[in-house]
Amino acid sequence: MGIFEPYRAIGYITSGVPFSVQRLGTETFVTVSVGKSFQIYNCAKLNLVLVGPQLPHKIRALASFRDLTFVAYANHIAVVKRAHQIATWSRHTAKVNFLLLFGDHILSVDVDGNVFIWAFKGIEPNLAPAGHIMLGYSFTPTCIMHPDTYLNKVLLGSQDGSLQLWNISTKKMLYEFKGWNSSVTCCVSSPALDVVAVGCADGAIHVHNIRYDEEVVTFFHSTRGAVIALSFSTDGQPLLASGVSSGVISIWNLEKRRLQSVIRDAHDSSIISLHFFANEPVLMSASADNSIKMWIFDTSNGDPRLLRFRSGHSAPPLCIRFYANGRHILSAGQDRAFRVFSVLQDQQSRELSQHHVSKRAKKLKKKEEELKLKPVISFDCAEIRERDWCNVVTCHMDTAQAYVWRLQNFVLGEHILRPCPESPTPVKACAISACGNFAILGTAGGWIERFNLQSGISRGSYVDFCESRSCAHGGEVVGVACDATNTLMISAGYHGDIKVWDFKGRELKSRWEVGCSLVKIVYHRLNGILATVADDLIIRLFDVVALRLVRKFEGHTDRITDLCFSEDGKWLLSSSMDGTLRIWDVILARQIDAMWVDVSITALSLSPNMDVLATAHVDQNGVYLWANQSMFSRGSSIDSYASRQEVVNVKLPSVSSREGPQVEDSNKPEENHAQIKESYDLPVFHQQIPDLVTLSLLPKSQWQSLINLDIIKVHLMRPFPCTQ
Repeated sequence: MGIFEPYRAIGYITSGVPFSVQRLGTETFVTVSVGKSFQIYNCAKLNLVLVGPQLPHKIRALASFRDLTFVAYANHIAVVKRAHQIATWSRHTAKVNFLLLFGDHILSVDVDGNVFIWAFKGIEPNLAPAGHIMLGYSFTPTCIMHPDTYLNKVLLGSQDGSLQLWNISTKKMLYEFKGWNSSVTCCVSSPALDVVAVGCADGAIHVHNIRYDEEVVTFFHSTRGAVIALSFSTDGQPLLASGVSSGVISIWNLEKRRLQSVIRDAHDSSIISLHFFANEPVLMSASADNSIKMWIFDTSNGDPRLLRFRSGHSAPPLCIRFYANGRHILSAGQDRAFRVFSVLQDQQSRELSQHHVSKRAKKLKKKEEELKLKPVISFDCAEIRERDWCNVVTCHMDTAQAYVWRLQNFVLGEHILRPCPESPTPVKACAISACGNFAILGTAGGWIERFNLQSGISRGSYVDFCESRSCAHGGEVVGVACDATNTLMISAGYHGDIKVWDFKGRELKSRWEVGCSLVKIVYHRLNGILATVADDLIIRLFDVVALRLVRKFEGHTDRITDLCFSEDGKWLLSSSMDGTLRIWDVILARQIDAMWVDVSITALSLSPNMDVLATAHVDQNGVYLWANQSMFSRGSSIDSYASRQEVVNVKLPSVSSREGPQVEDSNKPEENHAQIKESYDLPVFHQQIPDLVTLSLLPKSQWQSLINLDIIKVHLMRPFPCTQ
């Protein structure tokens, strides 16, 4: 058992599986998949209401009925009532691709063409299917739907473009439609009887009458890509919405038989699902870019506008940092988005504005992604001046200027910081002073400059006259840092030179060489310790005041991706591409814990209270949270739960926080589990000092006023005022 245990994952909205919409009373709910779990949102405000259990494999299909959710994963179907799995259907021999709610039954279709019929009234743990249909060997199903008013009938589309109408009661095929020589990707029923819309891989939409096998109308997309999703409007407007793999949503007018409007930048990735709400001019769309959006048709020209949305990173985060005393996490991703995630309330998460990107993109006829700032490679923040001016500075990939942000308003600041305008080079490192007034920028050309955050004006540069050219370092600046009293500024160059400057006078005070190329530095302001990462995979700790090496940590076998000090400076956390997260005790000069995850950590941050660790991983769009067991267990020492030199295999946290510890220690699993039990069964801390009062197990309201006990007694001794 390690110090940090999986807690939960945040930032996941939806994945590449079509959602399921159902109406309960006056409210509408949508069920979406997020990897191996699912989430249910209330469509009124798109607030999260329920998170499903963690399943063994990724979800492939969803269906819902009242408080039941049917989830297909691998060859199985899980039946979940609210958040508890009550049954598992296992009869398929191939992966299940589709689920269809059909009255009191669920139809499941696998890749081999097997259709099983399941009755879910009176569910048993391992219920046998009520029926089975075997499709033809040459028929590869790609979609399934039920035509309205067709009793016991389902329509299946195939990869070769044909469609088949089956009676599931008699288990016989009634009719086969020849199709259009293009793979059928989706099929939906229209409000008009006997009419369905069929989407094909060639981008064509065929509105077809299945009773007479006649074509009603055909639409063609101007943009390339297969038609992935279709939906008919049911509020009286003759509209058909279609979504393609390029992320474009098209609205077709069925009466006029022409294209009415196009939402070009609806999503950044392929459309997964579309759904018109019953008797409402509202369209919901989901995409593989990790977002759900709702569009309302209330404009004079009939074009839809964005009503509300929920989104997360569409590409993996590059940098993360705790903010607001651990309540929020700042995250910068490869998708050019800068986001704030709330650890406590999911609906408070949002993306920081970059000044009317949507309007500018529409005016210039460009994609929003082209107008957004390039991905952030480094940033720093300071909470002390949040109410006064911008308190976040960001460095962007291949960008010769840095940008400031005002977190109080969640918006990009008005100033752009341009160091060395005579010879601009990309900004590589940044830091904000402890007072929150200044930002220090380091560039790829070795230039370091100080700016005032309130005015955005340069306040001088740091120059080492010993260098061949007028700059701070001979090579790229890999990191800058400031001490707690604005006395010293520390900088590190790529060639292994570390320099200490006078913050105010900008004069070089001292320097030393590490001996190899530096990759990253992290400075702890309270104890004055500088941690450096070199390309020899060794972590070195320097005392900036004493100018000497004080610690050296070895153990990683691949590139070290990130470092993080604990708030008290006693721990140093490091992550590497070898998949390990190692915790080093700075005082004891040894490793106290190590864990291995199958997806390497790229960024990490420890909350100020040291109770939660946040990590970002390779090819993962979310942020993963880990709970510090030393803050919540009753063990008397770290030795009771730390693995020391042993590396513990740990699974990534799931979306649901209800899952228990997910540890797989290949060496001594029984010992570790016994160790866990011991750590939780330890008695209350013994008093180390005579007459010491233990207060940690009592509510805060019972002991927070004890330090003012004398003042309270004086107030209570005052005579009460006379009353008439």
